[in-house]
Amino acid sequence: MNLQRTISTVYQDPLELVWVSTARCFGIEVVRDPNVFASWDGVGTLRIGDPSSLDADDSLAQMILHELCHALVEGPESFRLPDWGLEITNQTQRVHEHACLRLQAALATRHDLREFFAATTNSRTYYDNLPDDPLRDDEDPAVPMALAGWQRATEGPWASELERALRVTAAIADLIRPHVAKESIWSRD
Repeated sequence: MNLQRTISTVYQDPLELVWVSTARCFGIEVVRDPNVFASWDGVGTLRIGDPSSLDADDSLAQMILHELCHALVEGPESFRLPDWGLEITNQTQRVHEHACLRLQAALATRHDLREFFAATTNSRTYYDNLPDDPLRDDEDPAVPMALAGWQRATEGPWASELERALRVTAAIADLIRPHVAKESIWSRD
């Protein structure tokens, strides 16, 4: 007796589906690549590391939101530039990363997802020390850049899609939270 079956469907993580779809609304195709952390080619492809190349508390959704925040902070012209026109090793551009993190925190905070969408790598300390209102003018030169990104995020052509993705993420988080262990990124303190 032959018990082989035909597999005609695949499991896909719902949160990944939401954020990959959102990236497409920005004209961005997301490709997983174990050889990068995150890299935008300036043409239409965003390469993000596969799970084996990311930290345990990273998610594809978080990585996509972070890259979208870079695009929103840097403005429409950045879509034509590799890595949004930024050089991660250039310390003079650190203010751009900080503006991105402020925008990321502001967007996530509105949906009670600030910790869920927290920054990774060595930027986490800056992110964790942001004020409750990350867009408040506290003399950080990143604030005006973050405010420009906020305007694009909330009033620009992708505002509704970005808001939808954040709302859906919050709904998924609310549904799954009662079923996760304390150390899960889905849990709250």
